[in-house]
Amino acid sequence: MDSFSVRAVGRLARDPDFVTQDNTTYARFCLIGNDYAGKDDQGEAREAITSLWFTAFGKVGQVISTCARKGDQLIVDGRIRANNWIDNQGEKQYDLSFIVNSFKFGAPGPIRREELNSEQQHSASPICESQTE
Repeated sequence: MDSFSVRAVGRLARDPDFVTQDNTTYARFCLIGNDYAGKDDQGEAREAITSLWFTAFGKVGQVISTCARKGDQLIVDGRIRANNWIDNQGEKQYDLSFIVNSFKFGAPGPIRREELNSEQQHSASPICESQTE
């Protein structure tokens, strides 16, 4: 059981990075979300932008790194992991990691829409047709 769960819906800030390190494969990616933040002095709507970094291991990470592109919307379910360490100055540091358990593709961004149009004219990529959940 995960003590802290998170569901995030956002757009990829850039293409995911796929890494292999010590026989472990994972994708790192940043999701950006825009929220309404009230009105400014002129009555115009303000936006608060939040960005979070996620890590997806194994097959989930491979699918995300292969199929998702900058601008694509992802719906991510995951868990929050606390990271604590002592830095070079001997100070205790605290950080959080967001680990992906599952995801769904949301709306494609402009790069992916162009790829999808091209794939429809040729042949589709079977790994990207399925959603990992």
